[in-house]
Amino acid sequence: MRITTPLAIDRTLTLDVAGSRQRVRLCAARTGLPPLLVVQGGPALPLLHEVPRFQRLLKLEEDFLVLYWDQRGCGDAAKTDASGVSWQQQIDDLRTVLAWFHGETKQRVTMLGISIGATLALRAAEHESARVKAILGVSPDLQTTRSDEVAAMFLREQARRDGNRLSRRVAKLQPPPYVDPAAFQARARLLADLGTIEYGKTFRAQVRQTLIGMVGAYGVVGTVKALRNMTLVLRRMLPEIVPLNLFDNPSRVAVPVHCVFGEQDALTSAEMAERLPAAIAAPACTAVRVPNAGHMVHFDRPDVVRSIARNV
Repeated sequence: MRITTPLAIDRTLTLDVAGSRQRVRLCAARTGLPPLLVVQGGPALPLLHEVPRFQRLLKLEEDFLVLYWDQRGCGDAAKTDASGVSWQQQIDDLRTVLAWFHGETKQRVTMLGISIGATLALRAAEHESARVKAILGVSPDLQTTRSDEVAAMFLREQARRDGNRLSRRVAKLQPPPYVDPAAFQARARLLADLGTIEYGKTFRAQVRQTLIGMVGAYGVVGTVKALRNMTLVLRRMLPEIVPLNLFDNPSRVAVPVHCVFGEQDALTSAEMAERLPAAIAAPACTAVRVPNAGHMVHFDRPDVVRSIARNV
């Protein structure tokens, strides 16, 4: 059920973050709610175009003052911002946005991080325990090399089962590591068509939904810029993500961490999810896998994600 009553708070602002103009949208059903910051995945994916979908499925505004944030270089940002992205800069930017949100609300912030956004939230929280209440990670990226191996094994097995057409697509796929946007996106198309990104939804359906949302949020010209920026940010970020490994270089945070994975996610094996709580040093760390969900658990099982968010 979508939110049908007008929100008490719905404001879009532009923040100056270390010389970069970054847009955020603040939404809440009523005043006085605790703050929650959504840290989008990707890398390179914008977020503001997905606000209506978040509100329809997760209804976080009923319990939180939600801050949706287009990260540096995402959405209809300037080309110079997209060309200057780095992993460390994204961590620094998140810390700046978090400090601003904490200052506005005078409350510690819950961070809802998605995919690489969850990993980003963990890294930022290492330095921001005074401003963070808890982290809810949806399919955090844990170890790029192992994730690539798990996905490759999954694709080979699916090709063996499903016959020639899929076998040809898998055979054409460049082997990891993925440092080129075209190869990264080709694998994403395969994984999406096999239901591992959003459960039961093809790549074409996901792209169509994304484009409709982008045009609504950014306009036609802004959508063209957003698509250009996705390629630019991927080109900058992918080489930096290859060595990512939370098991060898775990996050040490002073706040609770709760992670949720989909059982149909081909990028994270059950073994990886099970290892996570022991790897992260936190007052509490949990990891659960839920059925009928792929990598985007918040869209496949919004009931689960919302329930965890309300109880952190």
